[in-house]
Amino acid sequence: MKIVVQRVSRASVRVEGQLVGEIGRGLLLLVAVEKGDGEAILDTLADKVVNLRIFPDEAGKMNRSSLDEKTALLAVSQFTLAGSLERGRRPSFENAAPADQAREMFGQFVEKLRDFGLRVETGQFRAMMEVELINEGPVTFVLEAGGR
Repeated sequence: MKIVVQRVSRASVRVEGQLVGEIGRGLLLLVAVEKGDGEAILDTLADKVVNLRIFPDEAGKMNRSSLDEKTALLAVSQFTLAGSLERGRRPSFENAAPADQAREMFGQFVEKLRDFGLRVETGQFRAMMEVELINEGPVTFVLEAGGR
């Protein structure tokens, strides 16, 4: 599983011009489920995301988490993160989980995030989405945990 974590002032996602998810200050999560990912990865990454100390404290140091700040999360499924650009010029998606498995695991991941008591908005699985964000900082991290 790969997750791009971006600290945002605001973020939204639209499908066919319709707003389907929107948050103010918080985290935008672009999530790819890969072959071999299991439930243990979901638990580990959900805990990691909500506890990442990437919000500034009173001294301006990255020392506070989404749980500390009670921020919202916007989780967007993005299978292209599972793509490989190692050979040729066309991405290979052989590491991406099959759509049905990815949909189920993405849904479970979102529920695990919600279990921490934070508001979690989502995009629409397998839709052409327009994601808009204001990256605060900019602060961006990539989390990876593979079952392969």
